[in-house]
Amino acid sequence: MSPAPVEPGTSLSLPGLAGKVAVVTGGSRGTGAATALLLARAGVDLVIGFRSRKEEAQGIVDAIEAMGGRAVAVAGDVSSEGAAVELFDRAEARFGGVDFFIGNAGIWPAEPMGLAELPLDRWRRTMAANLDGIFFTTREAARRLRPDGSIVLVSSTAAQRGEAFHGDYAATKGAVQSLVKGLCVELAPRGIRVNAVAPGWIDTEMVTTALAGDQGVRVAAAIPLGRVASPEDVAGPIVFLCSLLARHVTGEILNVNGGAVLAG
Repeated sequence: MSPAPVEPGTSLSLPGLAGKVAVVTGGSRGTGAATALLLARAGVDLVIGFRSRKEEAQGIVDAIEAMGGRAVAVAGDVSSEGAAVELFDRAEARFGGVDFFIGNAGIWPAEPMGLAELPLDRWRRTMAANLDGIFFTTREAARRLRPDGSIVLVSSTAAQRGEAFHGDYAATKGAVQSLVKGLCVELAPRGIRVNAVAPGWIDTEMVTTALAGDQGVRVAAAIPLGRVASPEDVAGPIVFLCSLLARHVTGEILNVNGGAVLAG
């Protein structure tokens, strides 16, 4: 039996989080939304980036304000430079600065497709969403984060083990991990830590079709812990990496996959 998560209304007390400001991309749903809510419960002010789901993003803002926190939702496609700049401009204008950046926005093209058949437009679309977006936003974070801040990028187990018929996705997530390894050294003199989480399957809207029916049962059975992760399962490690509990952790890839990589 899996342990029960902390109740949503419960406040958290983690060192180094209260009064800080975080920018979270892809924050209208799934892992991004769960992370924003968990950070808010720990006393962090939130800037929630989203591309098109205005109602969902506003719902997260409303939930944060209902618990006494502060948040704003900012629309924009961060695979463009201007949208990434605007996101951080709004954060500084509203809250005076940024301490944490969570790079979560991205896509997983659901249709399996071998590299030999992969069309150029899909390759470029995946690169734009998963890599250009990370470049533009992480570059702004590197320029603007206050000293002793934290960057956490969302990678995937696909970066470590590959993902047949989804080579475009796996390539972007491998690049994210390489970026973490170099950037952590660049930003260390300012006390800014740079890490990634590498989830396996997460029960979100993005993979609903892929996990439907018997396929979902087979996926869960292949995970040593016996279940697909929830968004909250990934949000917890992200928040930990922002906190001072992880103050001497940088350049790391934290696997959040229930042991799936070890199961082969």
